[in-house]
Amino acid sequence: MNIEDIKDIVYKKEENGICTAILNIPERKNAMSFVTFLELVTILDDMEADKNAKVLIITGKGEAFSSGGYFNMNLLTRVPEEIMKDIDLQDIAQKKLCMRLWHFSKPVIAAVNGLAVGAGFTMLLGGADLIYMAEDAWIGFYFVKRAVMAEFAAHFLLPFYVGFQKAKEIVYFGEKMSAREALELGMVNKVLPPDQLMSYVREQALRLIPPKGPSLSIKLM
Repeated sequence: MNIEDIKDIVYKKEENGICTAILNIPERKNAMSFVTFLELVTILDDMEADKNAKVLIITGKGEAFSSGGYFNMNLLTRVPEEIMKDIDLQDIAQKKLCMRLWHFSKPVIAAVNGLAVGAGFTMLLGGADLIYMAEDAWIGFYFVKRAVMAEFAAHFLLPFYVGFQKAKEIVYFGEKMSAREALELGMVNKVLPPDQLMSYVREQALRLIPPKGPSLSIKLM
């Protein structure tokens, strides 16, 4: 996939080094398909190759950050053959994007503007360096109710955030979690009024850009 092929995401690059990826499928509350995951991989690769790209902000269009994975196989019939060659239906969410995020050399900041369900939050647990949430946003860790495992190594990572006992409670019961609860558990960095979220996130992003930001130190962490 080439950067010009991206459709599910609005990708913006600024001269100051800030790059923004906006999940832009509001009709399905920004649920991410195999194609969306591949688009994110493509964006990460593009930023790695661009010396001027310094920090990535990920957010969602509309009232949702992301309602999780979208695995309607009918969607794939509309995907061009040359793009399908880049999609491994057994791997893309579990490994390829996960590993790209883990090895990404530049800071990733999540601006969770609304609901973040399933992969819409597990992706951030493993892939975002900083997570900021709007006050009215919430997390849905609903995997147990759908009899599936969490993506992005979330079952492994969650205890590091909240401890083993609380992690088991979250996984076993799959209850809705408010932004404030997530903050108290140490899963996110800060909760802000919705109209202040993006401006605050941009301020934090600018702090990470040289010469003010410790980008080299972060890369080595």
